[in-house]
Amino acid sequence: QQNPEYLWIGCSDSRVPANQIVGLKPGEVFVHRNIANIVVHTDFNALSVIQFAIDRLKVKHIIVVGHYGCSGIAAAMNNTRIGIADNWIRHIKDVHDKHHHELCSIEEENARLDRLCELNVLEQVINIGQTNIVQDAWANGQTISIHGCIYRLHDGLLKDLHTSISNPQELHDRYRAQLAS
Repeated sequence: QQNPEYLWIGCSDSRVPANQIVGLKPGEVFVHRNIANIVVHTDFNALSVIQFAIDRLKVKHIIVVGHYGCSGIAAAMNNTRIGIADNWIRHIKDVHDKHHHELCSIEEENARLDRLCELNVLEQVINIGQTNIVQDAWANGQTISIHGCIYRLHDGLLKDLHTSISNPQELHDRYRAQLAS
């Protein structure tokens, strides 16, 4: 039986198995994956998953999970051409450009990549909160929290990025904080 409380939005990377990471059985977490865990308002696949999870499954938590060392994010950061997916990772380049000053202040390349992986998760949390789907659910009194986490491949640790949003005011505050950074 499918009765999840959680929607996991994560990377397609095969080393990031959603159910195993959170220790839940099949049916306890609804999973959507794509390259670099991106959620944009023109991706009808992701939006359909979010709407189904909220409207039909009545999930209470949406968890955006990135991972350190993401090759999609590395390709965007390094302007590496990878084919048709270049159009998809263009969204990561936008995140990079938005946080250019912070990222340029990080000298070590792996640390800069790790920070961009974190920033991407934070941006996707905001993107999800800004969807009409989530906005309507909040307006109708549905309890939905959006969380951002990052997974460390080398030790299996799932790190909370302390960016949970549960209502429009928290979304507004988080968005303003992101713009200020």
